[in-house]
Amino acid sequence: MHVLTETSPAEIEHPWQKADRRAQMAAQLNPHPILEFSGDGQLTYFNEAAAELARSLGFRTPAEFLPEKTVPVVRLCRSSGLKKPPFETRVSERTLSWFFFPVPQDHVVHCGVTDVTERQHLETQLRYAQKLESVGRLAGGVAHDFNNVLTVIQGHVGLLRAHPHLTPDMADSLQAISRASERATRLTSQLLIFSRKSRWQPRPLDLNELLTEFSQMLQRTLGEDIEFQFHYAPSLPSVWADPDMIEQVVTNLAVNARDAMPKGGTLLVDTAVVDIDEVYVHRHPEAHLGSAVCLTMIDTGCGMDQVTLSRIFEPFFTTKEFGKGTGLGLATVCGIVKQHQGWIEVQSQLGQGTTFKIYLPPGEPTAPSCADPATSAPVRGGHETILLVEDESPVRWTVRNVLERYGYRVLEASAGVEAMALWHQHHQDVALLLTDVVMPAGLNGQELAEQFKTQKPGLKVIYTSGYSVQTAGDRLELIDGLTFLQKPFDPARLALAVRNCLDGPQE
Repeated sequence: MHVLTETSPAEIEHPWQKADRRAQMAAQLNPHPILEFSGDGQLTYFNEAAAELARSLGFRTPAEFLPEKTVPVVRLCRSSGLKKPPFETRVSERTLSWFFFPVPQDHVVHCGVTDVTERQHLETQLRYAQKLESVGRLAGGVAHDFNNVLTVIQGHVGLLRAHPHLTPDMADSLQAISRASERATRLTSQLLIFSRKSRWQPRPLDLNELLTEFSQMLQRTLGEDIEFQFHYAPSLPSVWADPDMIEQVVTNLAVNARDAMPKGGTLLVDTAVVDIDEVYVHRHPEAHLGSAVCLTMIDTGCGMDQVTLSRIFEPFFTTKEFGKGTGLGLATVCGIVKQHQGWIEVQSQLGQGTTFKIYLPPGEPTAPSCADPATSAPVRGGHETILLVEDESPVRWTVRNVLERYGYRVLEASAGVEAMALWHQHHQDVALLLTDVVMPAGLNGQELAEQFKTQKPGLKVIYTSGYSVQTAGDRLELIDGLTFLQKPFDPARLALAVRNCLDGPQE
């Protein structure tokens, strides 16, 4: 039961007064900075959140960092009755977003201001990561297709070299083609590293030990006019890494530093163990909580502007003269570090040198590695029947001819459906399945092998791909007795892989 008491007219709170009081209370309690301006643009009120923002920027009140165009914006909002679209200003190396809107009943203009620095930083990182990911997919696809072309080139070179009536001029030409093909193979290898589709053979690696052993070669690479300094952290934990790839990271960064110091300078190489906390991960989403091994390389070179700095990991981007760089050096570094589950920080200013920080997580293996067969052993042929599955007809033709010259009987199929038909007709004779892992439609190579081996457990299998064993198939690395032959390969490597697989133990 409510009790009504008599109240004088002066004590009665009108609805508009109650609404105004609630609006003031809402502004005071709002966790976001709120400011109020009179019709002529004078700041008349700001809440505690706005005062806190001012203090964080090094000011006493918000009046000290208002946008220059505050007065005309307020007057325009007041006269038009329309809100002003948000705009940004830079204050104390922070980015603030402002939005003004009129409150007609009070004849004032309200303003909200938000510090969007962190959000912009994260958005920039996300856009850059998405850009690198799309470029990486493109690079991986180009390398995969190009490896098929190189397989054909190397195959034909091998076939022609075996010709009994080869003249010296023809042999020289074939040697030149072979060398050009090897150079192209190294380029595709760098593309695959950038796209994280390269083959790697990790092991526990002491970074200090690797750098010590590698230092003399680095000094020869840099030249006598560059001073080399090392600062090693004691008791550095091992990282699970491919030593050849880490050497390539160090070499590429050292060459990059050398080119930035044409008149000489200093390159400092430092190792350390760092603790990564949640604040750091918030600013660097690619980072991982916990400890990390940090390799730092600091040069005293010419440095880079922000535009160049934003593009240095893009493949084929280079500031060097035409013919003096492929633009794959830092792209390769980026791919290797990401393949090792690490990340990179770069700081640089024009005339003040550049700092690269490579972070690698200490850890253990995630999957066994798979090595290609050595080519130093003598190559001999055989008379077994091989089922060859390859969707690229030039590659298929080359592989078939190579194997037939070594005495094998070859059944060829361009897709899984054709392979199934041949298998049903000749499965008793087929001793080995030689199949590309990735095919455009139907069954892939791994699925074919699984089906065939249910009917013939002793069937030997060799997988081929323009990608690495780690990316060619989701479960490929888990198959016992796996033989994997990465494209491009020459006739000798192909023949040796086939012979080794056929002569290997039964599965």
